[in-house]
Amino acid sequence: MRLKSEIWVKAYIRRCATEGVPAVVVNRGDEDAGVIFIKIAHLNGTADLYGPAPAGLVDRLDREWVSVRQAAAESDVDALIARERDMDRDIWVIEVEDRAGRHFLDDWLSAE
Repeated sequence: MRLKSEIWVKAYIRRCATEGVPAVVVNRGDEDAGVIFIKIAHLNGTADLYGPAPAGLVDRLDREWVSVRQAAAESDVDALIARERDMDRDIWVIEVEDRAGRHFLDDWLSAE
């Protein structure tokens, strides 16, 4: 059984906090099954975006992520998130601020 989105988000934010990295929920989605996007703001005008791995790539019950954008203009990443939110109001958006670009998703990145 997959962990509820809200619980996963809280655990992820706590993980960031233990590393001294600020992370906030920018958009709160469906508590049980909302899709989660993670924006890593590099604090220099660029950002990375991670989104859920397509169903065909996921080979386990746990969540997996893929890189959607890397070192893109932050405004482009924000526009992409806005389009996703227009299609699905139940998405979660977490914003992490880290100059080093750490995402803390190593165990959850899909091999693609």
